[in-house]
Amino acid sequence: MSVSEVAVEVKKAKHKDILDNKVIVPDGSDSFLNLKKLWAFTGPGFLMSIAYLDPGNIESDLQSGSNAGFRLIWVLLVGHVLGLFLQRLSARLGVVSGKHAAECAYSYYPKVPRLFLWIMVEIAIIGSDMQEVIGTAIALYLLSDKAIPLWAGVLITILDTFTFLFLDKYGIRKFEFFFCFLISVMAVTFGYEFVKSAPPAVDVVKDSVYPWCSDCDIDQVLQAVSIIGAVIMPHNFYLHSALVKSRQVDRSKKERVVEANKYFFIESGIALVCSFFINLLVVSVFGNGLYGKTNADVRQSCHVNDNHMPSFYLDVFDNNTDDATSDIYHGGIFLGCTFGAAALYIWAIGILAAGQSSTMTGTYAGQFAMEGFVQIRISRWKRILITRSLAILPTIFVTIVSQGVDHISGLNDLLNCIQMFQLPFAILPVLAFTASHHIMREFAMSKGEKIFYIVASIVILAINYFFLVEYIYENYDTSIGWAVFAIIMVVYTLLVIYLAYYTLISMGFVEQPSKGKMGRLFPVPDYDAFDAPWLGIVAEDPETGSETSEGDDYSVRKGADNESYDPYL
Repeated sequence: MSVSEVAVEVKKAKHKDILDNKVIVPDGSDSFLNLKKLWAFTGPGFLMSIAYLDPGNIESDLQSGSNAGFRLIWVLLVGHVLGLFLQRLSARLGVVSGKHAAECAYSYYPKVPRLFLWIMVEIAIIGSDMQEVIGTAIALYLLSDKAIPLWAGVLITILDTFTFLFLDKYGIRKFEFFFCFLISVMAVTFGYEFVKSAPPAVDVVKDSVYPWCSDCDIDQVLQAVSIIGAVIMPHNFYLHSALVKSRQVDRSKKERVVEANKYFFIESGIALVCSFFINLLVVSVFGNGLYGKTNADVRQSCHVNDNHMPSFYLDVFDNNTDDATSDIYHGGIFLGCTFGAAALYIWAIGILAAGQSSTMTGTYAGQFAMEGFVQIRISRWKRILITRSLAILPTIFVTIVSQGVDHISGLNDLLNCIQMFQLPFAILPVLAFTASHHIMREFAMSKGEKIFYIVASIVILAINYFFLVEYIYENYDTSIGWAVFAIIMVVYTLLVIYLAYYTLISMGFVEQPSKGKMGRLFPVPDYDAFDAPWLGIVAEDPETGSETSEGDDYSVRKGADNESYDPYL
């Protein structure tokens, strides 16, 4: 082996990551439902579904049950169905184009809006990471009976992230199995709470499918909005479009592309059904136990029941007639006081599994975003250190200043608001890419799909604006607060309009401007960077200008003896 060949191998080893060891899909003709092929494609959807089960979602479920009983379960179902269709677009983009969403954005948008999109994705990841840090810290606090203070639990999340960092070195399948195990832990722990609580099954089922909230006021409406914001995570679209590249799909054959799209959709559906039922368990438990209860009611049950709870938990709830406090911490105390100390610790184990599973998917979403948007590839330990530091520093600050678990848990409301704020910057690009015939060819969305997603996007944007206005009204109702909010919303709206206009161009509802100021604002994307091997269409190598036929994450130089090379070298 020559010196240059050794150097190439060293560079490849250095850049080896979760997408390099691809799962081989069985050959042979496909049937209506080939279980062997479905098994081969199973994995990315379950990793994606982790975002629907993070501590922020669990707390949103808890608050939904305590504030509205079972009446908003149908909103949770609608959120998962809408999420499934949006995730389908993300997976479809990765399979058909051979690029994930951030890589597509690099060739599609001009530099300034592309960098802005990257910043928005990073903010969403940091916000999600803070929720995971909070959830993990509270879980450790409960499991240790306060022996591990919150600040220590926050710092521990740095160490445990590095511990799980190298799991994918053992192969993508073992990596996916580990996360499926964590999902199973959540199902078992929250299922245990469901059995102990024994909510009326008929009411749970009825309110899961009955799309109405009788006798609901503005608080329940805001809770419904919060559910959508907690379920649909912006950075998850970028993550899912990249994870599907972990399967070896022969894109030179159209039937293989069709096959991959079908099985990834089925697998995502199965994963989100599991996610919905786990969320349903949490809503049902607290809808049955906390709805209509006051702090004094829960406090009394803590003292009356023979629950074997440590004494310092018995007076956590205030002795007043306010609605019972509902967050991850107080929810665990309620379960322990009502069903025994074991219920408290089992709840904490479920929260710990939720925090641990979501922390790694956020790390990989950040990695893919950085590699795609700005074409920078750094070591994962550096990536984790940067992301975790940005998430942990403000969390540590709040922990020290608040000097209590109540305030740090309450951060979830603000973080869910931030997630909703970022949604358009994930949804609109994915819609633009998957509607473009230049990128998706015959796999581009139909006219009916375009109308459906436009309506869905308008609804999501309307919900965003409504929620943000209400949030400012409740928390920052001052002249300065509204002035700052107005400035932010003007900039925000202009950026959303810019991305929406590009999306309408891609969908064919607006003509691509070619001249003048509009032509400079909305230049034609670099469509030469996208290929379609099943049609014999090749992409252009951005470095050499020569044509290439791109595979899943590598390219084959045309006329170079089909010699594979690593695009990151």
